[in-house]
Amino acid sequence: MTDLNEESQKLDCDAARDMIDFFGMFADRFHHAKEEQHLFICLEAHGMPRDGGPTGVMLAEHEMGRDLVGTMKKAVAMYEKGDGAALKDFARAARAYVSLLREHIQKEDHCLFAMANENLSDKEQAQLLKAFRAEETRSSGERPLDYYLKKAQELGGRFQVRFTGLASGESSACGHHAGACGGF
Repeated sequence: MTDLNEESQKLDCDAARDMIDFFGMFADRFHHAKEEQHLFICLEAHGMPRDGGPTGVMLAEHEMGRDLVGTMKKAVAMYEKGDGAALKDFARAARAYVSLLREHIQKEDHCLFAMANENLSDKEQAQLLKAFRAEETRSSGERPLDYYLKKAQELGGRFQVRFTGLASGESSACGHHAGACGGF
Protein backbone atom coordinates (compact mmCIF):
# COMPACT_ATOMS: atom_id res chain seq x y z
CA MET A 1 0.00 0.00 0.00
CA THR A 2 2.82 2.40 0.73
CA ASP A 3 6.54 2.13 0.67
CA LEU A 4 6.13 0.01 3.74
CA ASN A 5 8.76 -2.53 4.60
CA GLU A 6 7.90 -4.15 7.88
CA GLU A 7 11.17 -6.11 7.89
CA SER A 8 13.29 -2.97 7.69
CA GLN A 9 10.83 -1.03 9.89
CA LYS A 10 10.41 1.81 7.39
CA LEU A 11 7.35 3.74 6.30
CA ASP A 12 7.29 6.41 3.62
CA CYS A 13 5.30 8.91 5.70
CA ASP A 14 4.82 11.38 2.84
CA ALA A 15 3.25 8.70 0.64
CA ALA A 16 1.19 7.45 3.58
CA ARG A 17 -0.16 10.97 4.19
CA ASP A 18 -0.97 11.33 0.49
CA MET A 19 -2.93 8.08 0.59
CA ILE A 20 -4.73 9.03 3.78
CA ASP A 21 -5.69 12.34 2.17
CA PHE A 22 -6.89 10.46 -0.93
CA PHE A 23 -8.99 8.04 1.12
CA GLY A 24 -10.47 10.83 3.22
CA MET A 25 -11.29 13.09 0.31
CA PHE A 26 -11.88 10.95 -2.75
CA ALA A 27 -13.32 7.80 -1.19
CA ASP A 28 -15.16 9.47 1.67
CA ARG A 29 -16.01 13.06 0.74
CA PHE A 30 -16.47 12.61 -3.00
CA HIS A 31 -17.85 9.08 -3.24
CA HIS A 32 -19.43 8.12 0.08
CA ALA A 33 -20.96 11.57 0.54
CA LYS A 34 -22.85 11.16 -2.74
CA GLU A 35 -24.20 7.83 -1.61
CA GLU A 36 -25.10 8.97 1.90
CA GLN A 37 -26.59 12.35 0.97
CA HIS A 38 -28.38 11.30 -2.21
CA LEU A 39 -28.45 7.65 -3.35
CA PHE A 40 -29.31 6.01 -0.03
CA ILE A 41 -32.05 8.54 0.71
CA CYS A 42 -33.55 7.93 -2.72
CA LEU A 43 -33.41 4.13 -2.35
CA GLU A 44 -34.94 4.28 1.12
CA ALA A 45 -37.75 6.45 -0.28
CA HIS A 46 -38.43 3.55 -2.65
CA GLY A 47 -38.89 1.18 0.28
CA MET A 48 -35.37 -0.18 0.73
CA PRO A 49 -34.90 -0.52 4.50
CA ARG A 50 -31.91 1.02 6.25
CA ASP A 51 -32.04 -1.23 9.32
CA GLY A 52 -30.95 -4.66 8.17
CA GLY A 53 -30.97 -3.52 4.56
CA PRO A 54 -28.35 -2.70 1.94
CA THR A 55 -28.02 1.00 2.77
CA GLY A 56 -27.47 0.19 6.44
CA VAL A 57 -24.73 -2.29 5.54
CA MET A 58 -23.06 0.25 3.27
CA LEU A 59 -23.26 2.99 5.92
CA ALA A 60 -21.67 0.69 8.48
CA GLU A 61 -18.84 -0.07 6.07
CA HIS A 62 -18.33 3.65 5.41
CA GLU A 63 -17.88 4.13 9.16
CA MET A 64 -15.47 1.17 9.37
CA GLY A 65 -13.44 2.76 6.57
CA ARG A 66 -13.37 6.11 8.36
CA ASP A 67 -12.14 4.37 11.52
CA LEU A 68 -9.39 2.55 9.62
CA VAL A 69 -8.25 5.75 7.90
CA GLY A 70 -8.18 7.43 11.33
CA THR A 71 -6.05 4.56 12.66
CA MET A 72 -3.62 4.95 9.75
CA LYS A 73 -3.39 8.70 10.35
CA LYS A 74 -2.65 8.19 14.07
CA ALA A 75 -0.11 5.48 13.28
CA VAL A 76 1.81 7.77 10.90
CA ALA A 77 1.92 10.49 13.57
CA MET A 78 3.14 8.01 16.19
CA TYR A 79 5.70 6.54 13.79
CA GLU A 80 7.10 10.02 13.12
CA LYS A 81 7.47 10.47 16.89
CA GLY A 82 9.63 7.35 17.02
CA ASP A 83 7.07 4.71 17.97
CA GLY A 84 8.23 1.65 16.01
CA ALA A 85 5.10 -0.33 16.94
CA ALA A 86 3.05 2.19 14.97
CA LEU A 87 4.40 0.66 11.75
CA LYS A 88 2.52 -2.57 12.50
CA ASP A 89 -0.60 -0.59 13.43
CA PHE A 90 -0.42 1.26 10.12
CA ALA A 91 0.13 -1.94 8.13
CA ARG A 92 -2.74 -3.74 9.88
CA ALA A 93 -5.15 -0.85 9.29
CA ALA A 94 -4.01 -0.39 5.68
CA ARG A 95 -4.52 -4.06 4.85
CA ALA A 96 -7.91 -4.08 6.56
CA TYR A 97 -8.91 -0.95 4.62
CA VAL A 98 -7.92 -2.50 1.28
CA SER A 99 -9.90 -5.64 2.09
CA LEU A 100 -12.91 -3.61 3.23
CA LEU A 101 -12.90 -1.46 0.08
CA ARG A 102 -12.61 -4.46 -2.22
CA GLU A 103 -15.61 -6.14 -0.62
CA HIS A 104 -17.53 -2.86 -0.45
CA ILE A 105 -16.98 -2.16 -4.16
CA GLN A 106 -18.18 -5.68 -5.00
CA LYS A 107 -21.42 -5.03 -3.12
CA GLU A 108 -21.90 -1.67 -4.79
CA ASP A 109 -21.36 -2.92 -8.31
CA HIS A 110 -23.33 -6.10 -8.18
CA CYS A 111 -25.99 -5.37 -5.63
CA LEU A 112 -26.55 -1.77 -4.64
CA PHE A 113 -26.18 -0.19 -8.07
CA ALA A 114 -28.21 -2.99 -9.68
CA MET A 115 -30.97 -2.32 -7.13
CA ALA A 116 -30.78 1.38 -7.95
CA ASN A 117 -31.09 0.65 -11.66
CA GLU A 118 -34.12 -1.57 -11.03
CA ASN A 119 -35.90 0.80 -8.65
CA LEU A 120 -35.11 4.28 -9.92
CA SER A 121 -36.57 5.74 -13.08
CA ASP A 122 -34.39 7.29 -15.76
CA LYS A 123 -35.56 10.70 -14.54
CA GLU A 124 -34.56 9.91 -10.94
CA GLN A 125 -31.18 8.62 -12.09
CA ALA A 126 -30.61 11.81 -14.10
CA GLN A 127 -31.53 13.86 -11.00
CA LEU A 128 -29.09 11.79 -8.93
CA LEU A 129 -26.29 12.36 -11.44
CA LYS A 130 -26.95 16.11 -11.25
CA ALA A 131 -26.93 15.93 -7.43
CA PHE A 132 -23.70 13.88 -7.52
CA ARG A 133 -21.96 16.51 -9.63
CA ALA A 134 -23.16 19.26 -7.29
CA GLU A 135 -21.88 17.21 -4.32
CA GLU A 136 -18.48 16.87 -6.01
CA THR A 137 -18.32 20.65 -6.35
CA ARG A 138 -19.32 21.16 -2.68
CA SER A 139 -16.90 18.49 -1.46
CA SER A 140 -13.93 19.69 -3.47
CA GLY A 141 -12.84 22.39 -1.02
CA GLU A 142 -9.40 23.52 -2.08
CA ARG A 143 -8.72 20.53 -4.34
CA PRO A 144 -11.01 19.47 -7.21
CA LEU A 145 -11.92 15.91 -8.13
CA ASP A 146 -9.32 15.89 -10.94
CA TYR A 147 -6.57 16.44 -8.37
CA TYR A 148 -7.51 13.16 -6.65
CA LEU A 149 -7.85 11.24 -9.90
CA LYS A 150 -4.33 12.36 -10.84
CA LYS A 151 -3.06 11.58 -7.33
CA ALA A 152 -4.43 8.02 -7.63
CA GLN A 153 -2.57 7.57 -10.92
CA GLU A 154 0.62 9.02 -9.42
CA LEU A 155 0.53 6.82 -6.33
CA GLY A 156 -0.45 3.77 -8.37
CA GLY A 157 2.52 4.31 -10.67
CA ARG A 158 4.86 4.87 -7.77
CA PHE A 159 3.90 1.60 -6.09
CA GLN A 160 3.28 -0.48 -9.23
CA VAL A 161 -0.47 -0.64 -8.65
CA ARG A 162 -2.50 -1.13 -11.80
CA PHE A 163 -4.86 1.83 -12.16
CA THR A 164 -8.20 0.79 -13.65
CA GLY A 165 -10.24 3.72 -12.38
CA LEU A 166 -11.70 6.70 -14.14
CA ALA A 167 -9.79 8.75 -16.63
CA SER A 168 -9.28 12.34 -15.63
CA GLY A 169 -12.39 14.43 -16.18
CA GLU A 170 -14.93 11.59 -16.17
CA SER A 171 -17.79 11.67 -13.71
CA SER A 172 -17.44 9.39 -10.71
CA ALA A 173 -21.17 8.78 -10.35
CA CYS A 174 -22.29 5.34 -9.23
CA GLY A 175 -21.31 2.46 -11.47
CA HIS A 176 -17.55 2.29 -11.19
CA HIS A 177 -16.15 -1.15 -10.38
CA ALA A 178 -16.71 -4.92 -10.69
CA GLY A 179 -17.31 -7.87 -8.27
CA ALA A 180 -19.99 -9.86 -6.36
CA CYS A 181 -22.64 -9.43 -3.62
CA GLY A 182 -22.36 -10.31 0.02
CA GLY A 183 -23.34 -8.96 3.39
CA PHE A 184 -26.83 -7.75 2.54
